[in-house]
Amino acid sequence: MNLTVRRLLVDLKTPFARHWNGGCAFRTAFFNALSMSFPAGEQLFIDSVKLGVQQLPPETQARFAEEVRGFIGQEATHRRIHTLFNEQLAAQGYVNHWEGRIVKRRELMGKLEPRNWLAVTAATEHITAVFAEHLLAHPEVLQGAEPRLRDLWLWHSAEESEHRSTAFDLYTAAGGNHAWRVRIFRVVSFHFVTDVLRQTLHNLWRDGHWWRPATWAGGWRLLFGRSGLVRHSIGSWRRYLREDFHPAQGDGRAAEAWLAAHAELAPPVRSAA
Repeated sequence: MNLTVRRLLVDLKTPFARHWNGGCAFRTAFFNALSMSFPAGEQLFIDSVKLGVQQLPPETQARFAEEVRGFIGQEATHRRIHTLFNEQLAAQGYVNHWEGRIVKRRELMGKLEPRNWLAVTAATEHITAVFAEHLLAHPEVLQGAEPRLRDLWLWHSAEESEHRSTAFDLYTAAGGNHAWRVRIFRVVSFHFVTDVLRQTLHNLWRDGHWWRPATWAGGWRLLFGRSGLVRHSIGSWRRYLREDFHPAQGDGRAAEAWLAAHAELAPPVRSAA
């Protein structure tokens, strides 16, 4: 697989509105929570893939070499961009609790064999790819968002969809089996859901919008409404449990179309081709 490393031309030095996502406190808090996880999370994925590919036979390493370079390049760019985004959140008074939990889990993972690191990464990449697929199919989730931030989230989603198979294929090449993959996925899913909700609620508490009815109405629409994330994504999430699952079974056409239509916004730095 050829993965292109791109430079996102978006200004993140200029402060943005507190409720940048269409004035909706819940939608903003939810996306802010996700961003808070990315710098530490993306670094974990990079480390996992680097370590995992080194355990493969030389001929298999060679087969994955270009794809892994592209994956690392894309994830490193995501890490940098969301670090800038999170600096703006910190300036607004938000506190990132999720990142510390990721760092602690990263330390615990040091005791695991590299193949299990890949299982964790593949599981998380599926969850983010499902979210990305939903966001690209339902961009109204970002209706009214500041244009530069809307571009950031759609670009990130498109690239997550683009490289969703890398960690999974490495896990398979390393001899990973279905039973362990599913077991890890269930654990990762539990932590992801609880972490994103905890951080979202903390963001709302810091924001002073915890008890407002409009906040929870916005949350219901985001998660369970006509274009709700849970309503539309549960089937895609469950695909991972199938023994014949592969990430390429997802629909990547929206991601390809977005990247092609916004090539000037995210020009290539280099290609893994």
